Amino acid sequence: MTAVLECRDVTRRYDTPGGTVHALRGVSLTIARGEYVAIVGPSGSGKSTLLTLMGGLDRPSSGEVLVDGTPLAALRDRDLTRLRLRRLGFVFQRFHLLPVLTARENVELPMAEAGVPAAERRARADELLAYVGLAARAGHRATQLSGGEMQRVAVARALANRPALLLADEPTGELDAATGRGIMELFARLNADGTTIVVVTHDERLAAEARREIHMLDGRIEREAAGQGRA
Repeated sequence: MTAVLECRDVTRRYDTPGGTVHALRGVSLTIARGEYVAIVGPSGSGKSTLLTLMGGLDRPSSGEVLVDGTPLAALRDRDLTRLRLRRLGFVFQRFHLLPVLTARENVELPMAEAGVPAAERRARADELLAYVGLAARAGHRATQLSGGEMQRVAVARALANRPALLLADEPTGELDAATGRGIMELFARLNADGTTIVVVTHDERLAAEARREIHMLDGRIEREAAGQGRA
C-alpha cells in the first residue's frame, strides 16, 4: 500500500532550565493510505509530540518526517504552510472555531486560504456539514452550538481541502460519553469512506475503533496491536 506518512528514526529534545527533556527517542513508523491508526499512551509518553511533528507544526531534533514522499525538513516555511493547508487536516480537543463566524463560514476558512472561489467554498461547506449531520445548523454561529456540534464542525473544516491525512489530537477529550460516541462513529464512517486517520487519544473506546493501535511509553513505540475496527 502507498505510504501517506513516514517517520524515520525521529527524535525531539527540549532544553529546559532543569535539563534536556527527551520527548521522542527514535520513533519510526509508516502510515499507509486508508489506515485508521490510534496512538495511545500515558501523559508524557510522546504521543502528542509525535502528532505535532507528523503535522509539520514542529520539526524533529533529528530524523525525518515525510508526507506523500515529501520530506518536511526540505520545505521552506511558506511551502510547509501550503502543504499543511492542502494535504493535512487537523482536529483538536478544543475545536478552535472562530466564535463570530457561522458553522458554514468556519468550514469555508481553509478553502478561502487556499483560493477556492466563493461559490465552490459554500457548496463544499454545505456538503460537509450535511455529511457530519449539521445541515440545519449551517447558519448558526459557533457560540450557538453544543460541544459535540462544534467538534463536528471542526471535523468538517478539517476535510474542506480534501486532505491526504486527518490528524486528530484527543478529539473526544472535551465531550461527554454520549457525544463522544457520536464523534467516534463519525471517524469510523470517515475511514470507511476512504479517509486516512491518525488519532492521539486517552479514550480506550476511541482507540478500539481504529484498525491499528500504536502504544507509546517514554518517547518510544512500546508495541503495536491490531485494533477492533473493521478491516
